[in-house]
Amino acid sequence: MPFAAPPSPPLRSFLPRHQLFFLLQNQRLLARQSTNLPRTMLLVFIIAGLGAVTLLVVLFGPHIRNFAAGAVCKSPACLDGKTVLITGANTGIGKETARDLAIRGARVIMACRDVAKGEEAAASIRAAYSKAQVEVRELDLADTCSIRSFAQEFLRDVDRLHILINNAGVMMCPYTKTIDGFEMHIGVNHLGHFLLTSLLVGLMKRSAPARIVVVSSLAHNFGWVRFHDLHSQGSYNSGLAYCQSKLANVIFARELARRLKGTNVTVNSVHPGTVNSDLTRHSTLMTIFMTVFSMWLKTPREGAQTSIYCAVAEELHSVSGKHFSDCAPAFVAPQGRSEETARRLWDVSCELLGIEWH
Repeated sequence: MPFAAPPSPPLRSFLPRHQLFFLLQNQRLLARQSTNLPRTMLLVFIIAGLGAVTLLVVLFGPHIRNFAAGAVCKSPACLDGKTVLITGANTGIGKETARDLAIRGARVIMACRDVAKGEEAAASIRAAYSKAQVEVRELDLADTCSIRSFAQEFLRDVDRLHILINNAGVMMCPYTKTIDGFEMHIGVNHLGHFLLTSLLVGLMKRSAPARIVVVSSLAHNFGWVRFHDLHSQGSYNSGLAYCQSKLANVIFARELARRLKGTNVTVNSVHPGTVNSDLTRHSTLMTIFMTVFSMWLKTPREGAQTSIYCAVAEELHSVSGKHFSDCAPAFVAPQGRSEETARRLWDVSCELLGIEWH
């Protein structure tokens, strides 16, 4: 048989008890340190990353801000003697659009659901420009009776309308319905403005040249008109409902422009940009996003520039049926260019609202 070495005696047989204790303690300490090392390294990397981001923001903050601000309407157009109607003008880009057009000399009618907030906005515009001709009228786009009442009084009191800006809207709100039973996004953002425009378009034709500006969004790229479930009764996602309504805005603007060809009334839609406003108040996630990335977002004044541009720019006097962003023509998603979808949405909208508009 081959020779086999006897097994080594255990370590404790060679060391005194106190030395063995310290040795075992050191081994446990080393094991614990090796376990904590990855955590420590991760913490170091996180701190270093935050430091690098902070440094970049400090160094390039002004450039980031200028980039996020987007284009500015440079038109010096004067609007003396012109009448403008803006929906949702008590806050955000609507208020800033009203302020700009009032400074240009227009009579600006601010159509607001909350009259008290509208009066506050009007007062702030007058405080900034004492000659501003701004007035507030009540309009709830979630109630067709309110829309009809508003239009009736407007046509009685106002004999000219040169610029209509369909600006008001809701975004990512919980599932709710308008007074008439429409899902809130499609009801306010599309159907409410569809009805309002139908009631005022005759006056605009008599006031021509006139312009209609429809505030849409880049979100229209992610929307589809779900004719089989327009009011999201089968399933509901607030983001998709918003995207559908913004797509409807683009489609409506293009189809209305086609139908108004030759009347000297132009219609264009706009994407204002990603604006830091209270429009996202219904979404906690979006509110957090807006707060964290505020430097990369437009202010309401910056977001209003494309609406202002489409309302006043001299070079757009005969441009109609286009979509704009940052004061320049912008891409329209394929589903927003479908003539078949446009005609079908027009007919469905008329049927839901109980109107005839050819």
